[in-house]
Amino acid sequence: AATTLVSQLPVFAQPLSADPTSGRQLATKLCSSCHRVLPMILTDKADPPSFQSIADLPSTTGLSLNVFLHSNHKNMPNIILSQTESDDLIAYILSLKKQ
Repeated sequence: AATTLVSQLPVFAQPLSADPTSGRQLATKLCSSCHRVLPMILTDKADPPSFQSIADLPSTTGLSLNVFLHSNHKNMPNIILSQTESDDLIAYILSLKKQ
């Protein structure tokens, strides 16, 4: 019964093929001119926020990051990512989340 229930729920997790290492390289290339993208021990209050700060927000999920990355933002360049790049970047950000 539990298996049936779980199989009926929408899947919001990152695809198994998402590569956080590739996402880190992409973040370094595309995002590091404004964001601190590497893991940090201490959180910051910078604007724009570090990827660590973003990852540590309780509201940060694969779904919320996917929506954010595919929306326009007035203070960010309009970066067009393929689905694979988006999945990899999201996997990297989620890998920073403190357990």
